[in-house]
Amino acid sequence: MNSQEYETKSHCKYLIALHLILVVKYRKQLLKGDVGDFVKQKITEIAERSEFNIEEIEVDKDHIHILLTISPNISVASYVRRIKQSTTQSLWSRFKWFKKQFWVKKTFWSDGYFVCSVGNAAADTIQKYIQEQG
Repeated sequence: MNSQEYETKSHCKYLIALHLILVVKYRKQLLKGDVGDFVKQKITEIAERSEFNIEEIEVDKDHIHILLTISPNISVASYVRRIKQSTTQSLWSRFKWFKKQFWVKKTFWSDGYFVCSVGNAAADTIQKYIQEQG
């Protein structure tokens, strides 16, 4: 994971660090063991081919904490949508028993999410908090 540093593009310099929490639909405690590891791996893979970086990521039984840095030219909602859609598709392909958990509707995450921006000084504090989850 990277330490937070300012990014520079042709017309701006920025550091946008966000603490994102995604919750499993119906608060089902599914992010244990293989499922939790798989979700973390998939989100890391999404970040590698997208315009955001994962600074820290950790699961707790029914939710996941992510500290990410993003680019200012894409909305937070777009990043969240990409993460939710891609992980849901991958999870359903990998774990066939989800059909019994969600009544065949291909879902995994709750509709909403929590996000807050963290200043450069506070990012270390948030990173430590996320590391201590699970």
